[in-house]
Amino acid sequence: MTRTRRPWWLIGLGVLAVSLLVGLGVWQLQRLQWKTALIERVEAGLVAPPSAAPGPDLWTDVTSDTAEYRRVEVNGQYLPSDDTLVKAVTSRGSGFWVMSPFETDDGWRLFINRGFVPDDRTADSDRRRPEGEQTVTGLLRLTQPGGAFLRDNDPAANRWFSRDTVAIAEALGLGEVAPYFIDADASGDTMPVGGLTVVTFPNNHLGYAITWFGLAAVFAFLLYRATRPEGTKH
Repeated sequence: MTRTRRPWWLIGLGVLAVSLLVGLGVWQLQRLQWKTALIERVEAGLVAPPSAAPGPDLWTDVTSDTAEYRRVEVNGQYLPSDDTLVKAVTSRGSGFWVMSPFETDDGWRLFINRGFVPDDRTADSDRRRPEGEQTVTGLLRLTQPGGAFLRDNDPAANRWFSRDTVAIAEALGLGEVAPYFIDADASGDTMPVGGLTVVTFPNNHLGYAITWFGLAAVFAFLLYRATRPEGTKH
């Protein structure tokens, strides 16, 4: 009885495939942990009283893991600079987010996403700003640099597909602004329509992890069958 040698490259390829699939499974478990923590934080923040919007001394600490979707509040006045319309698709259909520059009582600036207007309601009369001292409450959202999928922002043409606060401020000549904006809460039936932030997050990572681990087990079994020593009779 002799043993048939298996090509070393076949064994190496099989081990690599199994390792890759196990790695993908572990990565999905890590994503599951991150997504679960995000959902818990957002759900807790939605029912918590609003905190003060972070000023310039705290901007470096504003990250997606620590601040996004937190309920915040800011006091000040809307600036006279033009609104910026950013393309949007919402539960109300296609239209635009209305991004308005705001100066706080402490002298620093940020953008308020006052809400949504449909494609046929973009006139100035459909998005009048409140005048005088204002208190704005809503959800903190991080700036969205660059644009949307396959659609780059075009400041020169005033075409915007993402709420890039730094680029919008530069286009308007506003100087430094917060690296975030506030999605304003709903305020009745007037335009723009606030309170449309999507705060539900799909969480399918456990299913993905099971799939990758299952494939790893199948490949490991096939590798064992293909490389186990077999005897031949003479």
